Amino acid sequence: MQLGMVGLGRMGGNMVRRLMRGGHDMVVYNATLDKVQEFEKEGATGATSLEEFVGKLSKPRAAWVMVPAGEATESTVTKLAALMDEGDTIIDGGNSYFRDDARRAKALRGKGINYVDVGTSGGIWGIDRGYCMMVGGPKETVERLDPILKTLAPGIGTIDKTPGRGSRPGTAEDGYLYCGTAGAGHFVKMVHNGIEYGIMQAYAEGFDIFKNANTDKVEEDIRYDFNLADIAEVWRRGSVVSSWLLDLTAIALAEDDRLEDFTGYVQDSGEGRWTVQAAIDEDVPADVLTAALYVRFRSRQQHTFAEKMLSAMRKQFGGHVEAK
Repeated sequence: MQLGMVGLGRMGGNMVRRLMRGGHDMVVYNATLDKVQEFEKEGATGATSLEEFVGKLSKPRAAWVMVPAGEATESTVTKLAALMDEGDTIIDGGNSYFRDDARRAKALRGKGINYVDVGTSGGIWGIDRGYCMMVGGPKETVERLDPILKTLAPGIGTIDKTPGRGSRPGTAEDGYLYCGTAGAGHFVKMVHNGIEYGIMQAYAEGFDIFKNANTDKVEEDIRYDFNLADIAEVWRRGSVVSSWLLDLTAIALAEDDRLEDFTGYVQDSGEGRWTVQAAIDEDVPADVLTAALYVRFRSRQQHTFAEKMLSAMRKQFGGHVEAK
């Protein structure tokens, strides 16, 4: 099917390429036109303005917004809504706050424009691995977008079926899921990222303990000089703590087990804060996730090897570069 993509950065650009590989017709727009020209050479239909972009989409139009969350997304959605017609669909695939989704969906409903929120996980690796997607919005609209979602998703692949799951209907095993009405997709992705903070923090602290196992603060006969890259590697094979984040940790340590290119200044992308706020709103204790978020705040004041590890993992899965 045809889809428009606004935003050709690391995620948006790779999603366009994956969709074109799957045979979809892509119309693209980016604030910097050299990116548009790059994708035109790869087979996409380019546009030099949002007006031209909307004009090149066939009705009912579907436009996917993949720009930074916050004002950039808000502005883009508003401009698109002014140009689109009843029956068209705007998809926000960034990391928006679920409350903003609910507000936008309500506003667009008055114009007859459908709003879909897609929490997207996969980072810079998604072009080949596929993207795990959590989707919110009108169910019938999401069903109409199924060919797009199915192409972007990883598919069943070689992952074993979950024992006891049986033959339940749905798309979860393909790597994408309809989660509910407006905001539900980003809510699930928000908590996903909050959990990600906690997992990353656990790995980071563990490897910091390994790194300091030869300190003179412990008795000499129980000081150990561990090979961190090898520990990460052995854990990848049969360990109960194996995961893709551990795979990325192993890559980072194989490249430099001292992580000397990192200072340990760790950013947070917003979802960790929102997850903690949701826990507060619901009276749900979230000790680990809250502590993991606070460590990122502290990392901007003083740095440990654990923070270097967090920065290294963020670069591996998302191409995130430390702030200087």
